[in-house]
Amino acid sequence: MAKATKAKKQGGSAVFSFDSAALAKRLLAAAPERAREVLIRRFGLGSNTERETLESIGDRTSITRERVRQIEAAGLDAVRASKAFKEAGSAFEEIAQYIHSLGAIVPEETLLSALGSDEKSRNRFRFFLVVNSAFFRERETNDFLARWHVDHATAKHIHNALSKLYTSLSDDEVVSEGELLDRFLDELKEVNDAYKNDEVLKRWLSLSKHIGSNPLAQWGRATAPAIRIKGVRDYAYLAVKRHGKPMHFSEVARAIGSLFSKKAHIATTHNELIKDPRFVLVGRGLYALTEWGYTPGVVRDVIRETLEKTGPLKKDEIIKRVKKARFVKDNTILVNLNDSRYFRRLKDGQYAAV
Repeated sequence: MAKATKAKKQGGSAVFSFDSAALAKRLLAAAPERAREVLIRRFGLGSNTERETLESIGDRTSITRERVRQIEAAGLDAVRASKAFKEAGSAFEEIAQYIHSLGAIVPEETLLSALGSDEKSRNRFRFFLVVNSAFFRERETNDFLARWHVDHATAKHIHNALSKLYTSLSDDEVVSEGELLDRFLDELKEVNDAYKNDEVLKRWLSLSKHIGSNPLAQWGRATAPAIRIKGVRDYAYLAVKRHGKPMHFSEVARAIGSLFSKKAHIATTHNELIKDPRFVLVGRGLYALTEWGYTPGVVRDVIRETLEKTGPLKKDEIIKRVKKARFVKDNTILVNLNDSRYFRRLKDGQYAAV
């Protein structure tokens, strides 16, 4: 269940009622000297904030990696058994309450960034999380980022809901943020309602390696072309799709700059549109999305293809059908239709291909 927390946000990180540096010092003092030195190096709690590996500490002290691990474990046990640890109960509870306020399960990097404003303080909170068994760390997997939680049941529900949400998305499907959050909520019926706000939901979504968003706050599978943004082509696709109708390549280049703050040269943008099958030229310099049903080729080819599929048609019906496939003026269609080399007008007023 979500709980109230004393911690407050200030400058992007939480502010607690206790001094994290003083608390770390008291806890470390409870470990034997050799173990204390290992803990300081492992968690970056000294003047050097870089966290050292078991191997590097072993090389430095001429002992095996396994021996370093044993010394570290013994040091953590000594801290947990100490008077200082028991006296720190209220501080640990404050941290737990803060994690509850973030949604009970939080990506590791997100949590540490929220807990500490700099590397030193983040290292101290990492130490607190490890030393107290009330905090549970889940390792990074193929599906999820490394994360911490304080509630096994909620964590399990979130994992399952994210997996079901991913399965519900088709390979290329892209939905608005609101729609995705609604679909996510449908999978979270067993989760405490106190957690169900947009900020927490998006934090939970960030746990998944398979669900992502693009700069336009559209969501889908992380592998979807509209989500996996790699270059000018992908930015152009988003710009045209957002516009909702054909755009001149120069407009596309400008839109990339205004929407995404990415510099796109007009000539480069034009070249990328030509090469990408997601776009189709539908007029002079005008590009539409292939997924909209537009047909490539000059207007004459579109008219011929239309008549070959349907048989003879009246002028107005031809104009209607061609304009669904190409972004052209009525007169352009009529000029092509009246070219007797390619089309002929029948006695009933319909047109057929020659």
